[in-house]
Amino acid sequence: MFRTTEISDAAYESANLRFITVKTNKLKGRGDICVFVPPMTDLVDLPLVILLHGVYGSAWVWSQKAGVHISALEMMESGEIPPMVIAMPSDGLWGDGSGYLPHNQKDFESWIVDDVPNAIIENIPSVSKKSELFISGLSMGGFGALRLGVKYHNRFKAISGHSSITDLEQMHLFVEESLDNYEQEDAWENSVWALIKKNKNHLPYLRFDCGSQDQLIAYNRKLHEQLEEHEIPHIYEEFNGAHEWTYWSEHVKDTLRFFASHS
Repeated sequence: MFRTTEISDAAYESANLRFITVKTNKLKGRGDICVFVPPMTDLVDLPLVILLHGVYGSAWVWSQKAGVHISALEMMESGEIPPMVIAMPSDGLWGDGSGYLPHNQKDFESWIVDDVPNAIIENIPSVSKKSELFISGLSMGGFGALRLGVKYHNRFKAISGHSSITDLEQMHLFVEESLDNYEQEDAWENSVWALIKKNKNHLPYLRFDCGSQDQLIAYNRKLHEQLEEHEIPHIYEEFNGAHEWTYWSEHVKDTLRFFASHS
């Protein structure tokens, strides 16, 4: 599948994290993935959670700023959730953030929905083509998760977003690059709500949340209202907090519980 693949050596890995770098035509170069692999034995066909980061970040941020691998293992060991593999890819490292969209001769969308699962299947024995796929993310990663989960509804079992950008125009709040770089030819590709309307009869299980002090709260409330108005099943939750890692490190646990309930 990939011309070259590098994977970390078990002798030097720690905290059940592995690191994979593959060369892919989608990025016209290399892409990185941090992977949490449960330390239990005899695990096969595990669910695969793809966890997307926000602007400015990369493959390391979910583990090194939120400790998601530590929380996940604690939840697995207590029996709160079943074992699952968590893949935390880079977004392709374009500008302040790629938006997980195809643009500038690179396909950041296909990198996530095609290459990342294939890289995990090739390198992590406990994941296979039989594994159920889930996708989540924060901020720009929430936009990516909601958008890609809906668009590729035939691949993903459930979707979850945290403090999500809900429309491409909101990217200007975070990036210095012109939005002209991101704009898709078909306007509905730029909006989570437009994609949901287009695919409303084929949606995966859907949840999203946002902090009540978050700068994106109004956009998340609007999406919730649109879904309610059109009687589209979903879970929306608000919690105390802002656009910050203390919020995401806590509420990613809600995502893992949600995915577990549909696994």
